[in-house]
Amino acid sequence: QVQLVESGGGLVQPGGSLKLSCVPSGSIFMILVGAWYRQAPGKPRELVASIATDSSTNYVDSVKGRFTISKDSAKNTVYLQMNSLKPEDTAVYYCYMKRWPSTDYWGQGTQVTVSP
Repeated sequence: QVQLVESGGGLVQPGGSLKLSCVPSGSIFMILVGAWYRQAPGKPRELVASIATDSSTNYVDSVKGRFTISKDSAKNTVYLQMNSLKPEDTAVYYCYMKRWPSTDYWGQGTQVTVSP
C-alpha cells in the first residue's frame, strides 16, 4: 500500500518560512492532482493549495501571496513553500494526491507551529 510521506514541518517564529515536501513511498502513476490540506485544533480540515497536471494552482484566500505549491513530476513530489507565516497558520498539514481515475492518497500529517 503506497503512502504519502511528508517532511519539513516544525516550529517557526511569526514571519518565518518553512518548506513542506510530500513524496509517495512507492510508485504512483497518472497523478491528477496534488494538494495540501491543514487542520487546526477544533476546526475542520481545509484545502490550502492544489496543483493540477497542467501546473495550474489554487489557493485558499488566507494564504494567497504567502504560500506557493509546486511539483516535480519526475519524482512525484509536491512541495509547499510557506513564507510570512502567521500564528493562525498553526495546524497539522496533510499531503493529498489523486490518481486517475479516482484513487485518493493521504499522508500522515506534519505539524507546523508558528509561535514567538
